[in-house]
Amino acid sequence: MFKKILIANRGEIALRVLYACRELGIPTVAVHSEADEHSLHVRFADEGICIGPPRPIESYLNVPAIIAAAEVTGADAIHPGYGFLSESGYLGEAAEACGITFIGPPPSVLRLIGNKTEARRAMKQAGLAVLPGTEEAPETLSLALKAARKIGYPLILKATAGGGGRGMRIVRQPEELENCWKTAKQEAAVAFGDGSIYLEKYIEAPRHIEFQILADHHGKVVHLGERECSIQRRHQKLVEECPSTVLTERQRRKLGRLVTSAAASVGYRNAGTFEFLMDDQGQFFFLEANARLQVEHPVTEMVTGVDIVKEQISIAAGQRLSFQQKDVDWRGHALECRINAECPDTFRPSPGVVRVFNIPGGPGIRLDTAVHPDCTIPPYYDSLVAKVIAHGSDRAEAVSRMQRTLRMTVIEGIKTTVPVHLKILADPEFKNGELSTAFMDR
Repeated sequence: MFKKILIANRGEIALRVLYACRELGIPTVAVHSEADEHSLHVRFADEGICIGPPRPIESYLNVPAIIAAAEVTGADAIHPGYGFLSESGYLGEAAEACGITFIGPPPSVLRLIGNKTEARRAMKQAGLAVLPGTEEAPETLSLALKAARKIGYPLILKATAGGGGRGMRIVRQPEELENCWKTAKQEAAVAFGDGSIYLEKYIEAPRHIEFQILADHHGKVVHLGERECSIQRRHQKLVEECPSTVLTERQRRKLGRLVTSAAASVGYRNAGTFEFLMDDQGQFFFLEANARLQVEHPVTEMVTGVDIVKEQISIAAGQRLSFQQKDVDWRGHALECRINAECPDTFRPSPGVVRVFNIPGGPGIRLDTAVHPDCTIPPYYDSLVAKVIAHGSDRAEAVSRMQRTLRMTVIEGIKTTVPVHLKILADPEFKNGELSTAFMDR
C-alpha cells in the first residue's frame, strides 16, 4: 500500500478522498491555491502545500507544481479526484516518469478515452452501438457541411478533447451550422486547449444512463450497475439516481457484459464510467467514457455498499478487487442533488461568504461538502456547494427523504439552487420516473 497520497484537487472531492485515506491508514498531502489556504481539506490533511495563485491554470491545472509538491512531500501516489487533471494523460505520464503512481487509468487509456472520436471508434470495435457521426474531426467548415448532409439534421457539435457541455452546440438547420461551428470551436479551444470539433446525430429528449465499472491489474473487470443522469441543464447534471427507473434486470445484465468487455478490450484499469443515450425505442448508444471518479459516485455507493474510492486506491497499489461480479447486490434506491451557489431563477453564479449553513441529516441521508459557516465560495472554481444523497428502500422513500432534507436546509449569505431541486422533486413526471434530457427545458 502507499506510504503517502497527494490529493490533487479541492473542495468536497478532496475531502472524500481524504476520508478513504484515513480509513486505510494512509497519510495525505493537500495541495491548495492561495484562495483555498483555509479550506477544510487543507486543515484535515496531514500536510498542506500551496501550488499557486487562485486561477486554476496557475494552481490546480499546473502539472509541474503538483509533481513538485509530491516530490517535496515524499508522496508516492496522486489521486486527482474529478475535474481539473483527473483525465490528464500528461499528469499520468509525468507522475509515472517520476516514480509516482497515478490513481487512475494508464496514460495510454487516458489519451484514448480523452479523444472522443478515437473513443467512439474503439467502443464501436468493442461491440457498442454508436450514433452516426464523423470518424474524425472535420478540419474545415466545408467538410463539416458535407458531413452534416450525410448524417442528417438535427445534429450536435462536440469537442473532441472534452465534455461537460463545453464546445457543444445543437444544429437543427443547415444555415445554423456556420455560426455554431465557429462558436463551438472557440469555446473548445478556451476550455481544453484544442478547438477540434466532431459531428454526431442528435437524439431529441433521450435518457442519459451511465455504467460504473472497476478494473484491476489482474484482468478482473466488474460493473456496479447504472445511474440515471437525465435531469440536466445545458449538459450539466443536476440530479442523479441509482438504479434507473427504466432499465430491466435483463438490460442491466446485457449492458453490463458489453461495458466490462469493452473496458477490458482497451486495457482499462481503475474506476470509470461508460455513458449512453437511450432513445424512445429503448435503444442504447455509446456517448463517451469518463476515465475517472464521477461527481455522482455516492448514489452507487449507497445502493451497492461498495466504497469506490477505497477500491481505486487498492487497485492502483496493485491489489485485486475485493469482490466479484456475483457479489454485487443492489439494495434500495438513491438519488443525489447537486446544490450549487447559483441564483435559482437565472443560474448565475453566486459567490460570497456563507453566513449560515445547515443541511440536516436523518435516516438515509449522506452529505458530501466542504462548506461551513463563514467560509467563502470563491468565484474561480465550480459553484458546487454540497451533494445531498438520499437512500431509501425504494424510489418513493428516497425522494421523500430528499424533500424532507432540502425543505429543512438553511443556507444564508449566498443564493443556492435548493428551490430548483424542490421544484424538480415535486414535478409529477419526475415522481413517475418519466425522465429525459429535455426535462429542464420543459
